[in-house]
Amino acid sequence: MNRRTALLAPLALALPALGLASGPALADKLSLNALSQYLNGLTTVQADFTQINGDGSVSTGVIYIRRPGRVRFQYAAPDRSLVLASGGNVAIFDGKSNMGPEQYPLRRTPLNLILAANVNLSQARMVIGHKEDGTSTRVVAQDPEHPEYGTIELVFTAGPTELRQWIITDDLGQKTTVILGEMKKGGKMGDSLFSIPVEMSKRGGN
Repeated sequence: MNRRTALLAPLALALPALGLASGPALADKLSLNALSQYLNGLTTVQADFTQINGDGSVSTGVIYIRRPGRVRFQYAAPDRSLVLASGGNVAIFDGKSNMGPEQYPLRRTPLNLILAANVNLSQARMVIGHKEDGTSTRVVAQDPEHPEYGTIELVFTAGPTELRQWIITDDLGQKTTVILGEMKKGGKMGDSLFSIPVEMSKRGGN
């Protein structure tokens, strides 16, 4: 399974977000400024997630986010795969490989747009899609300086505003959807949780 797509692919699958049934039948489109404020207000987040890959395979796990710049995708056992982002880099640990992690700069992934220290969805040429579909607000964003890195579609519900899922589309057009469960916000998350060297040491350098 390609863990790279968990971060690189912009999301375009129109799957229903978890929890939408309890929301209003119709919703106003949330403004880009309001959504930027919401994302900037997130410090630490823990949530269960379901990942739907471009080949149709499904995996689950727990995601940990510590803004700015840190995320951990911990896949459910027996899968030992892991995706970490910290220090401006992303590392993908393949649970079935004896090789070290694949690494690349976080700035090359669309997810970097919401992990930034200051999210500004109103920035010129960042948002290329912004609509309301009756139950949620959907925003498609890209790096305005490097649109070739791919896009990320963020799905929000209102009352209160909540991020429900994202869809990443990578530079090859592959799509990956991550659906979030109930978010646990706040609380401390230590540096070691996101440390690439620490994880490499735990795995014996592999």
